[in-house]
Amino acid sequence: MRVVVPFAAEQPKTRLGDLLTPTERREFARAMLADVLSALRASGHDPELLATVPVDIDAPTTVDERPLTAAVNAVLETTSPVAVVMADLPLASPAALSKLFDSREDVVLAPGRGGGTNALVARHPDFRADYHGTSYLDHLDRAHRIGASVETVDSFRLGTDIDERADLAEVLVHGDGRARAWLDRAGVRLTREDGRVGVTRSGDR
Repeated sequence: MRVVVPFAAEQPKTRLGDLLTPTERREFARAMLADVLSALRASGHDPELLATVPVDIDAPTTVDERPLTAAVNAVLETTSPVAVVMADLPLASPAALSKLFDSREDVVLAPGRGGGTNALVARHPDFRADYHGTSYLDHLDRAHRIGASVETVDSFRLGTDIDERADLAEVLVHGDGRARAWLDRAGVRLTREDGRVGVTRSGDR
């Protein structure tokens, strides 16, 4: 199975701009990517990067400057089966990924919070991705329209993508990889207020 990890390298994670500088966001995105690649390899797969620009990393890389949907569909049009795993899943584990890969359905989806799609496996040659809006529902609809069998993988570790400041708490609570280590070095810490967990940073701006 071809396993592809899309990665927007130039300006990643802009919604973390209230906490991290542009350079720090790029560093943190690379740390999350390294965690994802490591988990994929530990699950028995050899991932490749689908990057918007050349990236110096130990993985085969295809450069495609197009938006995510177009770049992924270019892969789906030429290869089957294909797994697509997002680069901002630092909690992904080999066990969680194995649940995704071991399903034998035509389309396997791992939804994220808010209706996104954090990972998928496509075995049906007519399946195409659509990452705009509530992509999980769009992918379900697409699979049903082409007559593909579908399974949804219910996984906290695959469902936790890191986009906003509040998401970093999940990495600090549950993470043990490079992304967690990067946050520790950057002085990002957990806060507890009114029964809720958040994050703060030394010299928070």
